[in-house]
Amino acid sequence: MSDNLYDGPIVDAHHHFWDPLNNPHPWLRPEVNIPFRYGDYNPIKRRYFPEDYLADTARHNVVQSVYIETEWEPTDPIGETRFISALAERAGYPNAVVAQAWLHHADAHDVLRAQAEFPLVRSVRHKPGGPEAPAEVGHKQTLMSDATWRDGYALLSEVGLHFDLQTPWWNLAEAAQLARDFPDTTILLNHTGLPSDRSEAGLAGWREAMAAFAKCPNVAVKISGIGVRGVPWTVQANRWIVEQVIGLFGVGRVMFASNFPVDGLCATFDTIFTGFKTIVREMPLSAQENLFYHNARRFYRLA
Repeated sequence: MSDNLYDGPIVDAHHHFWDPLNNPHPWLRPEVNIPFRYGDYNPIKRRYFPEDYLADTARHNVVQSVYIETEWEPTDPIGETRFISALAERAGYPNAVVAQAWLHHADAHDVLRAQAEFPLVRSVRHKPGGPEAPAEVGHKQTLMSDATWRDGYALLSEVGLHFDLQTPWWNLAEAAQLARDFPDTTILLNHTGLPSDRSEAGLAGWREAMAAFAKCPNVAVKISGIGVRGVPWTVQANRWIVEQVIGLFGVGRVMFASNFPVDGLCATFDTIFTGFKTIVREMPLSAQENLFYHNARRFYRLA
């Protein structure tokens, strides 16, 4: 390893491509601005294709990648999968797809079966909403507790798909119950459980929730999306979070990921991945290979 930093192959376990001027992404329209954890996201309202991604990743040995659905127009989830499958055939990236599926919609079963027919689709994502702050837990619930939604979720194991979960840490008790109720479905937690509150109490709550979730054997986590609005992405700021996740889940259930182009609002790809490499540089090479490469290949069944 050059400079004692990992220089082997990387599978980026979470990123996006899009063309918002030509494809239907409601939240990326020029006139639309939704509440966003990184603040102003207008800089990413532009086409982001494999050639842009490869320019961003040029200093690192990214050999495969996993595309995550991009909140394409929800009435046309299959349209997004067709688009990204054609892009992959042309460009060679991505190498696996997490598709869109609205699990509480009347057509959820038909959509899931159709998504599973695409050669690259390995998982689906449906952000379950719910409590927007820890104080709301107990007063509101996410869709993970909704009977209709769970009926759609129940089909995932039948069609051979995982579930990518994006929810803040205070909703992980519901996620753990979901994992226990459906032990044959793997849950891949996006963005590290969103530890954006870096206060002592916020980090303590995050760690407690992650520790409880980690007890479920059918869950894994992607370390990504740990930028903080208005704060530079640094090793010092993020080391504790990365080390805690690896300690709780083990080196067999953790994957590093970029969340590009979204996390480009916080730092360059090089800053983020050199940061990851720096944090784990003292770990055995076999552990680093799992974190950067093998785990993503295994969970997303990459060729």
